Amino acid sequence: MLPLRDTVRTRIFPLVNILIIGLNVYIFFRQLALDYYQLNAAVFTYGLIPARLMADLHAGRFVSALIPLITYQFMHSSWMHIGSNMLYLWIFGDNIEDRLGHIKYLLFYLLMGVIAGLVQVFFDPTSNIPIIGASGAVAGILGAYLISCPRARVVALVPLFFLFTIAEVPAVIFLGFWFVLQVFSGLTSIGVDVTVAWWAHIGGFLAGLGLIKFFGKRVRCR
Repeated sequence: MLPLRDTVRTRIFPLVNILIIGLNVYIFFRQLALDYYQLNAAVFTYGLIPARLMADLHAGRFVSALIPLITYQFMHSSWMHIGSNMLYLWIFGDNIEDRLGHIKYLLFYLLMGVIAGLVQVFFDPTSNIPIIGASGAVAGILGAYLISCPRARVVALVPLFFLFTIAEVPAVIFLGFWFVLQVFSGLTSIGVDVTVAWWAHIGGFLAGLGLIKFFGKRVRCR
């Protein structure tokens, strides 16, 4: 299912959400301008490498460990990678910013990305493969949305055999299906070299579920 929009109206202009999307797109275009060697160096410098993070933590280099936990969230590997992440953020992020306000939303978003990255490191601490992408942070937004707007509906492009149809799907079903898919993919990836950080998605989503109530009071979705 591909989300197109949700049915929830917001009360404030989603300034921070738009700025986050704009920054991700800007950095992606900067990546496109790099040659292979420059891009490879950038990914290994600003991406999250589990083995390097563990070495930094073990040596007490906490600032060095924290920096890639932030920067990895703003790099992407392909048009599909950034396109899917920004689409989900565009549809669901404005509602969380509406609940939290601009500053708290920014802090919440970054925290979700940090937690997601740490969860992925926990499950694959010896990996030297860089992790990049906003998926973990976006997953946190999805978890927060499920708590904040459980009765919302998502207008989505739904496959029906060999055809597609547009339908309103309850957010609980849409996001529940998304999460089950991440868990299945995560479990089947254990012990296997994969290119998708499934555990970051799972960790981010659960963090969003559990922590949103500590960032702002519940508001009724309209």
